[in-house]
Amino acid sequence: MCDLDSVHGVIPAMISCFDDEGRFDQQAQRRLTRFLLSKNIGGLYLTGSTGEAFLMEESARKAVVETVMDEVGDKVPVIVHVGDIGTAKTIDYAKHAQAMGASAISSVPPFYWKFSSDEILGYYSDVSSAVSLPMIVYNIALAGIVDFGTIKQLSGLEHVKGIKYTATTHHEILRIKDEIGDDFKVYSGADEMAMGGLAFGADGIIGSFYNVIPELFITIVSAIERNDIPAAREAQKKANVIIYYVLANHFFDTLKAMLNWAGLGSGTVLKPFYRLSADDEIKIKAGLKDIIRKYDITGCEVLDRIMERN
Repeated sequence: MCDLDSVHGVIPAMISCFDDEGRFDQQAQRRLTRFLLSKNIGGLYLTGSTGEAFLMEESARKAVVETVMDEVGDKVPVIVHVGDIGTAKTIDYAKHAQAMGASAISSVPPFYWKFSSDEILGYYSDVSSAVSLPMIVYNIALAGIVDFGTIKQLSGLEHVKGIKYTATTHHEILRIKDEIGDDFKVYSGADEMAMGGLAFGADGIIGSFYNVIPELFITIVSAIERNDIPAAREAQKKANVIIYYVLANHFFDTLKAMLNWAGLGSGTVLKPFYRLSADDEIKIKAGLKDIIRKYDITGCEVLDRIMERN
């Protein structure tokens, strides 16, 4: 089993690339993978919320994993989100991830119906025991927050080795480390609070905006490691103005549009997500450039390219 000690630092929750017809774009996915690998990232997290996993056909979801793993090789650890509403489907994705050479798997709890703690525990037990990879529980409000008591129970399962904690209640990270132990890995998933997650003891950060501004989050990780709080705060402030702006302007397609504007074309989103019109793009791009100038954000390749090319 992979040792999660090797999975740390800045881990982009990777975008999945599609053409205008909603077909998986393998070349775009390879291009984005190579771009992210050129940064000092700690790993990649595939087919999660940012990867539009629940909107994808099974074949496309597996193709993303196959394509990225082919590009990555053994350069960085890769975590594959395998979650689905049914245990059998999730196990199938987990076995595929293992066959492709993933370092770990992750899953949201089963969703839609209000499953009990016992049912959630059973789900993770069944999935994690079906493969030999470490399981990282995915705690996110979109699918359902797992309470602390359930997290403690889950940590007792043989292959459950950590949690992706996408919530703002960072005091829970401290509690997890204190009551469960340092060996149970915590990955902070709230991009706008990356600094706080690390300060409360997270082992790494997994997030959407690391696709477009990984440099700012690498700065945050480095600053926290050397206890330079002012530097971490300054980088977080710059990251947050970008985050707030994108979240206010059709998050998913704007994130992809930023890569397109930078010449790293990642295509568009799957419906029913909103697709930006040409007028939307002109307006949003102009506002983004104003923010970059106002806050003097430099050293981020995607943003630098947008300023140079448009």
